[in-house]
Amino acid sequence: MERPRHLTLSAGGASAGRPNTLDVTVVLPCYNEQDHVLLELERITAAMDASGFSYELLVIDDKSTDGTLDILKQALPSYPRMRLMPFRVNGGSGTARRIGTAQACGRVVVWTDADMTYPNERIPEFVQYLIDHSDVDQVVGARTSEQGTHKFLRVPAKWLIRKTAERLSSAKIPDLNSGLRAFRREVALPYLRLLPPGFSCVTTITMSFLSNQHPVDYLPIDYAKRSGTSKFHFVQDAYRYILQVLRMVMYFNPIKVLMPIALTMLLVGVLKGIVDVIRYDFRITTNAMLLFVTGTTIFALALLADLIVRSRNS
Repeated sequence: MERPRHLTLSAGGASAGRPNTLDVTVVLPCYNEQDHVLLELERITAAMDASGFSYELLVIDDKSTDGTLDILKQALPSYPRMRLMPFRVNGGSGTARRIGTAQACGRVVVWTDADMTYPNERIPEFVQYLIDHSDVDQVVGARTSEQGTHKFLRVPAKWLIRKTAERLSSAKIPDLNSGLRAFRREVALPYLRLLPPGFSCVTTITMSFLSNQHPVDYLPIDYAKRSGTSKFHFVQDAYRYILQVLRMVMYFNPIKVLMPIALTMLLVGVLKGIVDVIRYDFRITTNAMLLFVTGTTIFALALLADLIVRSRNS
């Protein structure tokens, strides 16, 4: 097979342990995936072996309570490109992806899951997309269907969070929290410290790239029913997702969040003051004054926050 263009392929396997010595690092967090983790290893390695890319498969056991770690240890001799990193305490998928990306030897890092939901046989396609599109820094698998539990709640909640993120980032986001994505490691490194420990890490890396004008493209993917038990908790994780969207925009562009609130309160306060002057013989009510003062305070905070962000970026 013809080797991919624009990447300098290196000899040397995953044991080299040096950043940028390989084309690709696939970061695969695992937590209680004993029944199907070997199927994912086979699927990913078969696709990557056929691709021509030099790669490592960095498997992170997040302190599984079943036999996942034992199965992975037994599988090591059969997968020479696999590097196993067992955690001593459960850190969450975000922690696994953050540490895995920091320890990756590949110039391109791929995030995916080990629960049989994502088409991991298409990972080389995502890597090749970055090679063919040098102006793109991240490519995300946009799911064409929803297979999770509580579907009647998840779909509208995810739509609302996604639309909020699109509004705040001024970008079209077909899938905000897809677990399958490939990105340039050197671009992602400054944002690793922002990743939360839970599922919202995927939202964070998307918003970080978009907020800093790093182009993100999307490829449609099928999404299969999960094997095993889902670790997603609807109320808790949905709440974290929306908070993380707001946190990322506040971190990179706070004026976009605060200024509309400030201007709205100022406008309502002024209009209420005008009505009060007409209705109460040139007297202004406490409500109008509170609206005006609060709007002015938030206005000042927005300008100050924007100044801090610009000073930090410089």
